[in-house]
Amino acid sequence: MKNCKFCDKNFDQSVSYQIYCSGDCRDLATKEKIAERYLHSKRQKRRGKTRLCKSCSTPLSIYNDDAICSSCAVNPDAVSRAIKEIKGKTNGKK
Repeated sequence: MKNCKFCDKNFDQSVSYQIYCSGDCRDLATKEKIAERYLHSKRQKRRGKTRLCKSCSTPLSIYNDDAICSSCAVNPDAVSRAIKEIKGKTNGKK
């Protein structure tokens, strides 16, 4: 018995070098690896290039896949509503 490297289920291997329990797990693991390599290569292409936030012109990290920075991505109205809601729930409580 061996554990599948993708889903962690126990399975009987048909050959000594088998690491996935089924073809489906093998295909899904392969797709994950391809997507990971794509993201890595996409980020490496950004290295050395200056990318700016479309909203505030702040330099973006190579790891930021969006066109705007995290500060601009936060909706200030939603934050203030959440703070008011929290304050309303805690008023009068110690």
